[in-house]
Amino acid sequence: MPAIKSLTVLYDALNEEGTFSEGDTIRGKVTLAVEKPTAVQSFFVKVKGDAQVRWTTRSGNHNHTHSARCRYFKLKHFLIAESANGRRCSMSQCLFGFTVIPPGVHVYNFSFTIPSTSMPSSFKGIHGKIVYMLEAKLSRSWKVDKTADKIIIFHSKSFPHLQSLMFKQVAVKDKELGIFSSGKVHMEVTVERTAYAPGETAVVVAKINNNSSSDMTPKVRFSQAIVYTASGRTKHENSTVNKMAGHNIGAHSEKEVSWAVKIPTHQKPTIKNCKIISVEYFLKVYLDISFAFDPEVTFPVIIIPPRQQVEDAGQPNVVVWREGHKTPPAPPSKLPSTPPSGEINGTDPVTKCYLGYGQKSRLYIVHCCTL
Repeated sequence: MPAIKSLTVLYDALNEEGTFSEGDTIRGKVTLAVEKPTAVQSFFVKVKGDAQVRWTTRSGNHNHTHSARCRYFKLKHFLIAESANGRRCSMSQCLFGFTVIPPGVHVYNFSFTIPSTSMPSSFKGIHGKIVYMLEAKLSRSWKVDKTADKIIIFHSKSFPHLQSLMFKQVAVKDKELGIFSSGKVHMEVTVERTAYAPGETAVVVAKINNNSSSDMTPKVRFSQAIVYTASGRTKHENSTVNKMAGHNIGAHSEKEVSWAVKIPTHQKPTIKNCKIISVEYFLKVYLDISFAFDPEVTFPVIIIPPRQQVEDAGQPNVVVWREGHKTPPAPPSKLPSTPPSGEINGTDPVTKCYLGYGQKSRLYIVHCCTL
């Protein structure tokens, strides 16, 4: 009969989605069921946040692996801690410097406050992931460690100048057609804002003046672009989330087309605050013309967590730019500046770390990234 029957770790949810963000406090309990007296070397619970990427490329007969890891924080709390003389004997016995846990079910409460520095949302992709996890670990001499873990869904609140992302976006495109057709095409496209939460709908309106001899079909594409970075190399993962087409527009005619582009409820948030993984979204509106280069305009889209709140969005505003711009212009000066990241530069040019230690609470925190 094994000495340890079970080990579980659970946390108390703060909201219906069970998500956490910067500055939140995680409270929970570790439950240990023991069948017979068990000598324990150490017993602790920790919470950590890590990002990692890995992929392989082939050159000739050789495979090259590219990998990187970024640790955002680690907090650790001893459930059975040693005293100054190496022993602690409350609710148990001490034997040869180890703590002996008696048979029965033992419950240990814990509480962690997540650092308030900017950290990316949870993510899982083909070549990388960003994971936040609770883990309880019990170590015994000459025995395999007993562990239990619980994944935490983390939603970042780090979206600088969120108010500016609620402004209307407008883009204009003019194009001369040649070779197989003649004339000019004018397209003015409006998107109601930049930021959307999963489950919301982006309304796109295009006013098209087809002053050419060709027919054309207006189309819209909502796409995701993921970039993994390691060892100075990048790996791209692009996909189409949604696409729609309008009715045909005949030669020498004008038409206004609108689309309601649904953001899937499971869509992952935008990630721009991770050095090794970025997740971006774009809305591209274009005119499909046979035997011609398609006129197009592209808008950035920011996917924010469902519970992200926007206060004082201000009066309606319009952000206008022409094709070729991948990001909106700078926000109005009345908006607050970007908050500091809280990192401290290390001596290594590719490593940034912060390390602290709380003597009374026995909590450890580390924030570093190595590329």
